[in-house]
Amino acid sequence: MSENKEKAGDVQETRLKEIIQTQLENQEENPVNKKPVKEQPAREISDKLKHLLSKEITLMKVQKKTRGAEIMGIFARHNFYAGGLTPEELRTTLEDLGPTYVKIGQIISSRTDLLPERYCAELVTLRQRVQPLDPEVAKAVIEDQTGKKIDEIYSEFRDKPIGSASIAQAHYGVLKDGTKVVTKVQRPLIAEMMYEDFELLKKLGGIVNVVSDSGDGTSMIDLVSVIEEFETVTKEELDFTIEANNTREFREKCIEDEEQMSCPRIIDELSTDKILTMTYVEGYSISDKERIESEGYDIEDVGARIVNNYVHQVLDVGMFHADPHQGNIMFAGGIPYWIDFGMIGRISESNINMVSKIVMGVIQGDAEDIVTAAMSMGTASPKTDSNKLMKDVETFMNKFMTGTSIEDVDVDEMFAGFSDLAAANYITLPSEFTMLLRSLIMIEGVIEELCPALNLFQLLSDKFMERAKKNFDMKQKLLEAGGDILSMGKKAARIPTLAADALKDIVKGNMKINLELMGYESLMNSLSFLIRNIILAIFSCVIFTGSCVLCLTHIGPSMKSGMPLMSAVGFLFSIALGIYSIKQMNGK
Repeated sequence: MSENKEKAGDVQETRLKEIIQTQLENQEENPVNKKPVKEQPAREISDKLKHLLSKEITLMKVQKKTRGAEIMGIFARHNFYAGGLTPEELRTTLEDLGPTYVKIGQIISSRTDLLPERYCAELVTLRQRVQPLDPEVAKAVIEDQTGKKIDEIYSEFRDKPIGSASIAQAHYGVLKDGTKVVTKVQRPLIAEMMYEDFELLKKLGGIVNVVSDSGDGTSMIDLVSVIEEFETVTKEELDFTIEANNTREFREKCIEDEEQMSCPRIIDELSTDKILTMTYVEGYSISDKERIESEGYDIEDVGARIVNNYVHQVLDVGMFHADPHQGNIMFAGGIPYWIDFGMIGRISESNINMVSKIVMGVIQGDAEDIVTAAMSMGTASPKTDSNKLMKDVETFMNKFMTGTSIEDVDVDEMFAGFSDLAAANYITLPSEFTMLLRSLIMIEGVIEELCPALNLFQLLSDKFMERAKKNFDMKQKLLEAGGDILSMGKKAARIPTLAADALKDIVKGNMKINLELMGYESLMNSLSFLIRNIILAIFSCVIFTGSCVLCLTHIGPSMKSGMPLMSAVGFLFSIALGIYSIKQMNGK
């Protein structure tokens, strides 16, 4: 029985490969509505790298023509056509598909808004399952990028990587001048492979239709747009100059005092789009709480420094570390260090003010401030109901402040609740807020593990109060208030004149007043129904009276009794119409 099942699965897989390959070939032959593909410039690699990567280069050439069918074949082999994938099957499928898909899995592992939590938890393990790059290949990449031999750059270079990821791996080294560094080396051919995979994915996205049940009917998901979003994120990570620039800008703007909080320094002459060299942080992860305490440091002070710097990034600079998990915060020599600036978030001043309104609205119980923030920050839909939004905001506030103190507010739960509130009212929040929310959830998780007594919401609210006081100009506020009062006085003085002019226009017939009654639809419908039937009853009486008048004439044709036929028909019609209208009015 199981053998038959396996054979059936193999047949389905083979058939699926043939169908997909045919459709992809048809897309190539029929380029209607096809966007032109921007070819990536080919970078010539050294002979040494070509020799080391000869097998991989040959395999890439072979796979290029059959990759689309291979992708669908892997999905078929993992049983995706028969009820979907379990979390473990999804993870193994991505591993079999290759580095592009592993990277996509790593990106969405923190997106619980896209996948259930158990799937995200399984995808997190993709970070620990990457095979390290051959050290000889890593050295060849460095030599290729710098034009120098390894011995000319480093007095020490360790073959064993500090860490390996799907796109790159990091090696410890000591420069000739004694500076300890980490060099991040991009896996060769990875960019070319990913560009090819993303082009294939976009083609497959045009073949496969994904349907979403939105509650009020099904709608199609633009799969190509989703793939393009992942492609943009991945391409940014493939260009190490972006991370280098992020690190320089972060160090300049977000590090106020290196004795309190710091980050690595970029070694410019050893950094390109394929390699990134920075000063080595000789420490350990902030998650090692026991070691921090054993070295005699105050854990509360360390936590406060991290949070205060993070709040400074968000509120004062508008630029923040978007991936602040425990592995990206190191502790060395009594100083916490931020590392890995591949993901940097940015938030505009106007949206910072809206975040401030949310926090202060919760603290002060002001629903209108939260509604204003939601409508100003997000994009409302025609489906957005302002009355429902206000009720939902009141429920939101009651959840976080009724019967609790400010110290008990869970910041990530509060912002997640605000995000859900916006979604339920068809308000699309900007991507910068979504990134901030994910970052806040991560940093609060770090602080909860490190020092649970420290409350991020309390620090945020204190900072917002401080900003409000700093921005408050009493003289300016009094001038504005005085101006408002003067303007109101001028308008109030004109009210009698305006009222007299309006009455004159009404008397002369130069003004029309339109009244729109809200909430009286049922009453108006009943009144309209009643008036219509009264008119019918009056009309029946008019016809009856007219028929009586016709009886006194000799209009032909006539009945045997001498009554004009038109009069008799009029009587019957008027009586029937009268009975109908009376029954309608009585509700019978």
